[in-house]
Amino acid sequence: MNREPERTDPHVPYFFLSYAHTPPRATDGPDPDMWVRRLYQDLCEHILMLTDLPEGESVGFMDRAMRIGEDWSSRLSAALATCRVFVPLYSPRYFVSDHCGREWRAFALRQTRSRTSQDSAPPAIVPALWTPVHAERLPSTAKSLRHDHERFGPHYASYGLYALMKLRRYRAEYEHAVRLLAQSIVTSAHENPVPRGEPLDLADLPNAFGPPPVLRRVRIVVAAPSSRELPPGRSERCYGPSPVDWNPYRESDVDAGRPLADFAAEQVRGLDYLTTVEPLDEAAGSLLAEAHPSAPTVMLLDRWAVADPEQRELLTRVDAAAQPWVVVIVPWDRSDPDNQTSGAELQSALEKTLPRTLQRGRSVSRAATGGVPSLSAFADVLPTVIQWAAAQFLRYVSPVYPPAGPPVPRPRLLGPVPEPGSAQETPDDPRI
Repeated sequence: MNREPERTDPHVPYFFLSYAHTPPRATDGPDPDMWVRRLYQDLCEHILMLTDLPEGESVGFMDRAMRIGEDWSSRLSAALATCRVFVPLYSPRYFVSDHCGREWRAFALRQTRSRTSQDSAPPAIVPALWTPVHAERLPSTAKSLRHDHERFGPHYASYGLYALMKLRRYRAEYEHAVRLLAQSIVTSAHENPVPRGEPLDLADLPNAFGPPPVLRRVRIVVAAPSSRELPPGRSERCYGPSPVDWNPYRESDVDAGRPLADFAAEQVRGLDYLTTVEPLDEAAGSLLAEAHPSAPTVMLLDRWAVADPEQRELLTRVDAAAQPWVVVIVPWDRSDPDNQTSGAELQSALEKTLPRTLQRGRSVSRAATGGVPSLSAFADVLPTVIQWAAAQFLRYVSPVYPPAGPPVPRPRLLGPVPEPGSAQETPDDPRI
């Protein structure tokens, strides 16, 4: 019986590259994962040469390849349910990534459910070493796999693919290691066929690596009208029954029909944060009165919200609280005809309502507070804003405790100690 997935769907990937995203250093800076993307492209080229994959069929899956606005979670879940081989890209960041642990779990469950009790075939998981990871930091799920890194060359085992790729003198070794990795993927695909599975919601799966060492959270608060409470001059095309249904890019961006908060939540989870989404009226109480806030907050603010007296009053109180871990992003589609006629007036009202918050936000990203024009621009701004809010939260809220044990005296620099018998040595010298 052929247990392999059917190869009639051109969107079924041959392999799934699972990697930990590197946070960007700046909104307009280079893609920090550009070298991972280059590795992915090199693997795809080798696998095409080693297989008879039809023209147009997907060779691999890497989540960076998806367009902004696509249903990210469903595409990712479908790829995990249909790929032939799972390729985890080992790095210290990988094994503390809650998201990567859930990807691993999804593929492992698919294999477990497809096997009989007599089936002892090795898993269709082919690990790749991106940067060195100490053996003691490997979770049990990774320790149980056969790694065999030495087969790819001594410098690969010592430094990983990233160093081989970046250093010119190792270029030949990089090409050799990638070719062997591609061969291992193809061999595993044929020797360990895995049937299709049902797409799983990663949010419902436990982390295959165990609980993350640090539980990171981000709150997403939406300040926008609902379709039932729109101010005069605003059409309902960008709104829904709840404020969290708001999407200012609904008509200007392809495939941007989902609420903006849903898209933001997926991006936040991709950065290995747990997240919640709340409308402003439900979150305002905790933002204003919580003695020990639970998480940094990113507020998605529609300028049209300030046209509503109740929301404007709530926003004024949030601004007066001046919590530094609350950061605002102001999406603003300039092609929307309603925005073209009322933009200046609404911006003036917003400046009067949130002067402190907007000023603080400009120090982080002027693009975030000045009116983010598109969904792709929003995706670029969001990671920088999240990291800044999280840093402020750690600085002002998270407690810092001294290490356990008795206090250690602060060290003192006493200068050079004189040689025994020297003229400088006296009984009164406090260093003797």
